[in-house]
Amino acid sequence: MKGTVGELGEFGLIRELTSRLTSTPAVRLGPGDDAAVVAAPDRRVVASTDILLEGRHFRRDWSTAYDVGRKAAAQNLADIAAMGAVPTAILLGLVVPAELPASWPTELMDGLRDECQVAGAAVVGGDVVRGDTITVSITALGDLRNHEPVTRAGAQPGDVVAVTGWLGWSAAGHAVLSRGFRSPRAFVEAHRRPEPPYHAGPAAAGLGATAMTDVSDGLIADLGHIAEASKVRIDIRSGDVDVPSQMNDIGQAVGVDPLQWVLNGGEDHAIVATFPPDVKLPARWKVIGEILNPSAQPQVTVDGAPWTSKGWDHFGENGGDDA
Repeated sequence: MKGTVGELGEFGLIRELTSRLTSTPAVRLGPGDDAAVVAAPDRRVVASTDILLEGRHFRRDWSTAYDVGRKAAAQNLADIAAMGAVPTAILLGLVVPAELPASWPTELMDGLRDECQVAGAAVVGGDVVRGDTITVSITALGDLRNHEPVTRAGAQPGDVVAVTGWLGWSAAGHAVLSRGFRSPRAFVEAHRRPEPPYHAGPAAAGLGATAMTDVSDGLIADLGHIAEASKVRIDIRSGDVDVPSQMNDIGQAVGVDPLQWVLNGGEDHAIVATFPPDVKLPARWKVIGEILNPSAQPQVTVDGAPWTSKGWDHFGENGGDDA
């Protein structure tokens, strides 16, 4: 598409964006009215929202608009799946400069649409506003399908901790990009376009998961939320956490222990959950630890010892550029 957002105008941009969308049976009324209507057979709606800011969460020299769309949808839809719900819809809030090429938001919408299709959801509406910095705000909705939500607060001593999905791949890809390289491509692509195991969330709920979350800020940090909410201690066995050989190679090249990426790297949006010890887990789940009574306060340990490195915190010392 030629021209800029400013030349296209607000309503012209909206027409271009909505013309690219597909729908699902859950969407009773899509874009074009004052609000969308999405079916909620369970009579409860699971909702989550997140924001991506240019320069903080993505860089245009690292990621295409399509990549950003896939990533924006994925990180929100993963939150829905981590509650044990099935994603149904997302809403987009978009802030863009007038001089931005019109092709950028349309390619962003293509990414949002395609990631929604992977999860079985649809883009059902939103808003566009002129501003100085590209900002992508997503609200995701989901349906529990008559199951109870799986929160962070249900882990019990004796439960096992299991994970499905990738860990550390996005962080390793970020390290590669930060040094001006574009390969190994699999890790770079994992940073640009995470691939959450959406169906694993509702499946875990059906298996009897007692607590669950997606890994957005790092495995230790996100398990820390479960430990705090459930008032338990979680111990991870480092030998049971997968570190791919190619990640080891990247670690050697950049002087980083790859276990740091696996335990502290965020944005892979793997699903980590706790289960009663007698639950027979499918092969896609890997048991990496157990739930213990806290000896002092709720915490996460690795091989029985405290783990000092921290995951992502927007307002902490590490709250710089995580693009």
